[in-house]
Amino acid sequence: MKTIDLIKYLDELLRTTEIEDDSLNGLQVENSGTVQKVALAVDVSEPAIQKAAEIHADMLLVHHGLFWGKSEAITGGLYKRIHGLIQNNIALYASHLPLDMHPDFGNNAQMVSLMDWKVSSDFGLYHGYVLGKEIRFEQGIPVQKIVDDLSDKLNCETSVWAFGKDKVRTAAYVSGGAISMLPEAIEKGLDLYITGEPRHGSYWLAKEAGINVIFAGHYATETLGVKALGEHLKKQFGLDVEMIDFPTGL
Repeated sequence: MKTIDLIKYLDELLRTTEIEDDSLNGLQVENSGTVQKVALAVDVSEPAIQKAAEIHADMLLVHHGLFWGKSEAITGGLYKRIHGLIQNNIALYASHLPLDMHPDFGNNAQMVSLMDWKVSSDFGLYHGYVLGKEIRFEQGIPVQKIVDDLSDKLNCETSVWAFGKDKVRTAAYVSGGAISMLPEAIEKGLDLYITGEPRHGSYWLAKEAGINVIFAGHYATETLGVKALGEHLKKQFGLDVEMIDFPTGL
């Protein structure tokens, strides 16, 4: 299909132009005009671009793109990535907050579905948008059981700050690097907060508040959105879609 038609569809589906973000969401690098195969990745990187070229992808669709909040000189690593895309005629499309918060294909919606969690309300105010979900476990569930389930279903190493109750009834979840939303979970009196990665400055905040915090990995928690979006494009347009997996360990 024509690249311009796919971009228009993605922009409308994800509300790309409506949602303010530090990321320059949408088409970041153009190709010669058609797309038959889409490579999916969490992060744009030289290895991801090389792999996309090897599998003959016409577009690389990522969660974390090249451009964030300010103009940069096209030198060093940025030059190499852009050069690799243009040299191999690969378009680059990035979707950060729009993909995090999409009600169907978003990272947060997909996690709730994967884990079969019961959502009680939305959670996680960021830049004026609500990203995550508040969850309720009616019978109470051991924190370690949640840790084990996350590790199993995401195939990742999961860690926990076990500062609260052994069994929890209330929790909140936001994918990626959303430890900044821990104060909201504390203010709401939740038993557990789940996100991607820790931050040193939040350790004592959590410990002194007596709240459990689980970290399932920034990378692992943000593979779900691009995969779901890719499957949708495959069904919608018959495009060939392939996930490129380069875990960062974070």
